[in-house]
Amino acid sequence: MTTKRSMEASAVLVVEDDDLVRLCAIEMLEDAGFAIVEARHADEAWFILHERSDIGALFTDVDMPGTMCGVTLAGRVHHTWPDIRLVVTSGRRRFADGEIPDHGVFVPKPYSADQVVDAIEHAV
Repeated sequence: MTTKRSMEASAVLVVEDDDLVRLCAIEMLEDAGFAIVEARHADEAWFILHERSDIGALFTDVDMPGTMCGVTLAGRVHHTWPDIRLVVTSGRRRFADGEIPDHGVFVPKPYSADQVVDAIEHAV
């Protein structure tokens, strides 16, 4: 069942298991004016998504502990909440934007604040 979310939702859900990388990403996005919600892995993010209706974008790492990776999470988010913008990152793997669910965007690590902000703004 698909749940409609407002296109005006402005919070970005940052999903990253490395604490330092997550904190850096959060700081970059907060400096750009985004409201942030954070999760340490995809399972925690999935729970948060079911509890909140203000998530407008997902910025997720690929390789994390738990029952699903970031690409699986992005696919499930696209299926359940198609209005959430999807941005996937990895330092180990590379993806073409077309390989990310719902025409999302891939940003390779290490990334700059400009790359992440641009990806979130241009994700479909």
